[in-house]
Amino acid sequence: MALGVNQQPAAVPKQEKSAVLHRHLDHQFIPVEKTAGNYLFTEHGQKIYDGSGGPAVACIGWGNERVVDAVTKQLRSAPYCATVFYTTRVQEELGRFLVESTKGHMARAYIVNSGSEAMEAAIKLARQYFLEKSNPEPQRTRFIARKQSYHGTTIGALAIGGHAYRREHFEPLLPANVSHVSPCYPYRQKQARETDDEYVARLTKELDDEFQRVGPETVCAFVAEPVVGAALGCVPSVPGYFKAIKTVCDKYGALLILDEVMCGMGRTGTLHAWEQEGVAPDIQTIGKCLGGGYQPVSGVLAGHKVVDALSSGSSAFVHGHTYQGHPVGCAAALEVQRVIQEENLLDNVKSMGLLLSQLLVEQLGDHPHVGDIRGRGLFWGIELVADKKTKATFPSARHVSMEICERGLSQEYALSVYPAGGGGTEGQQGDAIIVSPPYTVTEEEVRMIVGTLGRMINDYFGA
Repeated sequence: MALGVNQQPAAVPKQEKSAVLHRHLDHQFIPVEKTAGNYLFTEHGQKIYDGSGGPAVACIGWGNERVVDAVTKQLRSAPYCATVFYTTRVQEELGRFLVESTKGHMARAYIVNSGSEAMEAAIKLARQYFLEKSNPEPQRTRFIARKQSYHGTTIGALAIGGHAYRREHFEPLLPANVSHVSPCYPYRQKQARETDDEYVARLTKELDDEFQRVGPETVCAFVAEPVVGAALGCVPSVPGYFKAIKTVCDKYGALLILDEVMCGMGRTGTLHAWEQEGVAPDIQTIGKCLGGGYQPVSGVLAGHKVVDALSSGSSAFVHGHTYQGHPVGCAAALEVQRVIQEENLLDNVKSMGLLLSQLLVEQLGDHPHVGDIRGRGLFWGIELVADKKTKATFPSARHVSMEICERGLSQEYALSVYPAGGGGTEGQQGDAIIVSPPYTVTEEEVRMIVGTLGRMINDYFGA
């Protein structure tokens, strides 16, 4: 979750007025001088443990020589490729790696530079599928997504997302062909005596009703995050939810697009988060942990049904970017993924994720202002509440999660964690903190993270 308009970054010594159009124009940001391992080093002498990898980006830590060498080698050989005419070996190898990692479910990979770009491409690919299939359905122009979701900041991606704060300034510009249903958010929306199966049935009916309301023949796809990231703070679905959702999509001939930009590429314990849901999407977006922050890189994976339609039709994807398939980004992503695979880091994600979840519950589960602790793998959210019994949120003007995260940047704590949305009125209020350390995290570091975060929260609330 980006800083809000009234949320202030941590104070730092006075600097010369910046010429950068920062997220905030009247505040000074902490200048990072270097990064190494799992630490950030500032120009002012601070050493801060990177307990969230930024917004869940860092997955193998900083300064990995294998990745640095791969990027440097690519810079020296072919730093750019105009994809209208050419391809590169590294782009082809990355595409092959990604397709094969899905165990036959996906057919092609499309490499771009940011999660928003990936979602824009996924939206257009879904639309083009219905124009290219053997029995074209040009009337399909709509999308259904979920409230309290985040899918990017470009106009198309913002329209798909259901994050009210991010949308509010730009509502008049957003396409009107998107509607939103409830997220799978058991902490706040599952009824007291409702079983998981009953909750899934209720959400499934809501989605089915929405298809009926807008006209099922008009819907291209349903879009969702397998584990909701910045908009809610690491909220996974209850068992059976995505299987039921996929059944509704199949019933009406719509595609399923899963946004794994934040929760994918190993973050939740499997390379693809959907592997834990028992379903495969028709289109998938990936990002952050694809390249681990070493280069801007993201992507779209397209299933066989979608690719076959294009192959049998125009044999072209009517979309493109100057920097798509950028060789240096591909080199970074490919080497990051090889490191994850060859060093068996997903095993560490699972084992350290289990320890992290246990310690978070032990340390914070009984705290009067901790309402919920949820997540998967090394992707955990702590939802903060004003009243544990009623689940009442703090007023948005208090910026509770932001202030706690800022507190962590001081020398007393030296821990970076990430503020996120959680609860409240569809992105307008609610506080959560994301803990998402690198896949290389050790048991000692996990214990330090939880202990330090516990102190940050206790000290903030005066406990």
